[in-house]
Amino acid sequence: MTTTHHTAERLLQLRAAMRQRGIDALMVPSADPHLSEYLPPRWQGREWLSNFTGSVGTFIITQEFSGIWTDARYWTQAEQQLAGSGIQLMKITSGASVLYIDWLAAHLKAGQTVAVDGAVLGLSIARLLQQALAAKDVALRFDLDLLDDVWPDRPGLPAAPVYEHLPPYASKSRSGKLADLLGAMQQHGANRHVISTLDDIAYLFNLRGADVSFNPIFLAHAVVTPTRATLFVADGKISPELREQLAQEDIDVARYDGFAAALAALGPESTLLIDPRRITHGTRQAIAAKVRVVEATNPTTLAKSRKSEADAGHVRVVMEHDGAALCEFFSWLDATLADPQRAPLTELTIDEQITAARARRPGFVSPSFATIAGYQANGAIMHYRATEASHAVIDGDGLLLIDSGGQYLGGTTDITRVVGVGAISAEHKRDFTLVLKGLIALSSAHFPRSTRSPMLDAIARAPLWAAGMDYGHGTGHGVGYFLNVHEGPQSISPSAMPEPQTAMEAGMITSIEPGLYRPGQWGIRIENLVLNRAAGQTDFGDFLQFETLTLCPIDTRCLDAALLRDDERRWLNDYHAMVRERLSPLVTGAALAWLTQRTEAV
Repeated sequence: MTTTHHTAERLLQLRAAMRQRGIDALMVPSADPHLSEYLPPRWQGREWLSNFTGSVGTFIITQEFSGIWTDARYWTQAEQQLAGSGIQLMKITSGASVLYIDWLAAHLKAGQTVAVDGAVLGLSIARLLQQALAAKDVALRFDLDLLDDVWPDRPGLPAAPVYEHLPPYASKSRSGKLADLLGAMQQHGANRHVISTLDDIAYLFNLRGADVSFNPIFLAHAVVTPTRATLFVADGKISPELREQLAQEDIDVARYDGFAAALAALGPESTLLIDPRRITHGTRQAIAAKVRVVEATNPTTLAKSRKSEADAGHVRVVMEHDGAALCEFFSWLDATLADPQRAPLTELTIDEQITAARARRPGFVSPSFATIAGYQANGAIMHYRATEASHAVIDGDGLLLIDSGGQYLGGTTDITRVVGVGAISAEHKRDFTLVLKGLIALSSAHFPRSTRSPMLDAIARAPLWAAGMDYGHGTGHGVGYFLNVHEGPQSISPSAMPEPQTAMEAGMITSIEPGLYRPGQWGIRIENLVLNRAAGQTDFGDFLQFETLTLCPIDTRCLDAALLRDDERRWLNDYHAMVRERLSPLVTGAALAWLTQRTEAV
């Protein structure tokens, strides 16, 4: 059966279940009980129902309407994947938008009922939803998971084992991190703390797993007290040896499905710290009513964003090996494209070859996300992914955008480069150079410590704005340390609120990735990761600057050098000199020759 037929059948069954349960509108968020960005298969219900595979999107279904709210990164993708399904694309400005709540409030009538699984709905969103619907006298149910009614072969919980992230890469012990957390809890007046976000848990306990594609994390909840911590993990995931090691460090292991009961059993002497942005409505409802609750950002969210000097040292080594792997890949790509006798080269081959090059490097664990290799028009789809059923052959003249990354024991990488294929037009070069100017502008910035990260976004956009151009995604996201490739709390994005927790501090690793997209023609994005470093003190306070971590040449064949100022040209040449110096000892033969050629001064 076709995908469209599958979607129609599933929505038909879902609407029947809604009628049977007395539900007038169902909301299916892209979330799990841990509010993860990338979901285990069990919670990929929105994708299963609609065929839309973007990582952000909220699905609303009534008897007469179905629509998915998603942001500009996914509009082209959603239009393609939803075509013929009857599901409308509802465009929003950012993944943080809650316009779907406004739609529900406007279209539901008094006395009708909206359902959403509270176990996977963020507490902060649930509060907004309650407020909006109560004003319209619309009932709201959080106690139904209607997917269970219509998804007969729904996947179970993942079973990958949990393992330790060990020294030297784990530069601080579990006991040290727990001590820091207890100190932060004390400052909030709390003697209990609940954590559900998987990267926070992996960071705090120096543990890793493979329950979510590309992110080395595992499904768990945690409760921390002044004397002991408890990890709620599915049976069989933690070996007896690791369980004993944890017990010796006052860390208990309990059943994953025992988490809600543990919250309900908290006594009146408990003062519990929760982060309303990082727990679900279901978790909040499970907490005993007699418990005093304090709300604040998870202390671990702030702690893990600030990499230590030891962590930064490991990341620099990882970047050298990642860059060397990319030299091997790009030298292969150039040679392949130049071979008139070659077999057809497709976007799928790019993913295979770039992953194989990384896999030959020490400490490599996995890709850090699904490789984006988009040639010409596919490059204009911001989160495009080639599949066996739909991909392009790389031939003729144009631009190939490659966004890829790796998970290594010593760090996480994320890089985007654009390669010229065949003849490059003057328009290609102009677009490419304007994007590069944005990268250089933000990479060169000095700014006061604690600057709210969203305030930096306009620096990267200014060269494009001056030419009447823009792009529909944020300029930068935080990056984890052998953790999630997308990590908060910093976000260089116009859609992010410049709140105190978004302050830029020393040790944070963030992407800088301006872009330009011409639908149906080509896309350009150039991305490096940078580290916040101290830039000295003046009468006006402490200042920060960026150290560029990513090491890989930028394709100057796509450049219109006449559009660069002298200082921009100097930045590019200095960057390429650094790339050549640090990568040359790690590559030989064709890869070394490619590196030398691609880092020649402009």
